[in-house]
Amino acid sequence: MCFVPSVVFDGVDFAWPDGRVVLRDASASFGRRTGLIGRNGAGKSTLLRLIAGQLTPQAGRIVVPGAVAVLPQNLTLRAEANVADVLGVGAKVAAIAAIEAGAVDPVLYETIGPDWDIEARTIAALFEVGLDGLALDRRVDTLSGGEVILAALIGLRLAAAEVTLLDEPTNNLDARTRAMLYDVLDAWPGSLVVVSHDLDLLDRLDHLAELEAGSVSVFGGNYSAYREHVAREQAAAEQAVATAKQQLRAERRQRVEAETRLARSARQGRRDVANSRFIGAMADERRRRAEASAGSLRGRLDDRVAQAEARLASADARLRREKVVRLDPADPQVAPGRRLAEFGDADRSVVVTGSTRLAITGPNGIGKTRLLEALFGAAASAGLTAALHTDRVGYLRQRLDGLDDAATAVANVAEVVPQALPQRIRHQLAAFGLPAATVERPVGTLSGGERLAVALARLLLSDPVPQLMVLDEPTNNLDLPGRTGLIDALNAFRGGLIVVSHDAGFLADIGITEEWQLGATADLEQPIMLRRVDLITE
Repeated sequence: MCFVPSVVFDGVDFAWPDGRVVLRDASASFGRRTGLIGRNGAGKSTLLRLIAGQLTPQAGRIVVPGAVAVLPQNLTLRAEANVADVLGVGAKVAAIAAIEAGAVDPVLYETIGPDWDIEARTIAALFEVGLDGLALDRRVDTLSGGEVILAALIGLRLAAAEVTLLDEPTNNLDARTRAMLYDVLDAWPGSLVVVSHDLDLLDRLDHLAELEAGSVSVFGGNYSAYREHVAREQAAAEQAVATAKQQLRAERRQRVEAETRLARSARQGRRDVANSRFIGAMADERRRRAEASAGSLRGRLDDRVAQAEARLASADARLRREKVVRLDPADPQVAPGRRLAEFGDADRSVVVTGSTRLAITGPNGIGKTRLLEALFGAAASAGLTAALHTDRVGYLRQRLDGLDDAATAVANVAEVVPQALPQRIRHQLAAFGLPAATVERPVGTLSGGERLAVALARLLLSDPVPQLMVLDEPTNNLDLPGRTGLIDALNAFRGGLIVVSHDAGFLADIGITEEWQLGATADLEQPIMLRRVDLITE
């Protein structure tokens, strides 16, 4: 099978006005189904915007064979948009409604074009992925994150662009919906470029592109094959570093030994002169030859040491050094039996104490987020109740909409720890993997992973420390080092914990002790129920 590139980068440079480099003389060709990976903040979303033509490179060119459609990472933040807008058919639907109401403006007919059946086709496409009954005028903020993502994906399939760009498409999706998304992508008619931390999704793609330090490298294979390739490269690089270190030690040792011999010879020469074994011109000539010989030897040995140092530097540069995220929450000083919250349905009540580590699971749209919001005074799903028994609660919203987008990361954290010095906040944000330049930028300019890091920092660094943490899909957008750091922090947290997540591996890693599943019942008067799930432990 011949390789037909879907996107070509030719010597592309792009940097933000503050000097942050995303691409530096980058050249690469993406295959038809390419996964794009890289650390949080590396610029993956920026790269997609460059491909889409929303940004212009400062040098080089990007070649795309046709129209481009985009699924943005922050789609769920568009609270006031409706389903038709998310599907990309809002203008056409509105134009049809206007004409049916009697409008005759020619612009409306141009907007609709040949798509007079767009509503029927859209509703049929939604039905195929289990979103039947989803009204086109329903607002985004009344949908689950998974429903928003899946609806937007259907809209992109209807658009049938030559190249489709997906930024973290499996965020918020439950196992059933994620499987449906995989099936949709497997049959996708055009080319795909997918930014994701979902390893199962990356394994379904044909190529992997990695963005790192302004460069894009492409690997022909899925994520598992890529990781095996990286592991082999790392093993070879580690061996090369060990060999280079050994050679450098040997060259330095020879340099010291030679210097010792030269010093001994110089001392002997001075004794010979003092004993008058050599006189006059003969002594001067002998000293000149010795100094020249010593200088030549030193030069050769210095060159060999420098070459060994260069080999070590070259080998060391091939090593991958994973970012280490260290989060250290303070002790909330809450008694293990202290009642912090409770929720329930008509038949049962669930009590959360200072030692509870509880997961709430269930399909997309069933009401998990609404149940969490009910703890804070919002209306719960029908038949469910919820209440807090402490005011020291940290809440991580799924939409990450509790941040001040116009303020910096430092200012957002300072709001919950006003007595802390800015330098201390910067130091703690650095532990979350946010470099100095990033923490001084407006939060609205950060990537999804960086934005999540700021929200987590507010949660874990707040003063007073929360007695109860309530987390709604906390692993969305997190790279692997960030995920590991969050797991370590939650395992160190000594308060109560309520987590909504579709990530079974994450729930196992943070030591969940109770799992309660939300599910629908046949009784329309009691559409939601709670069911305790028996945890399987080793």
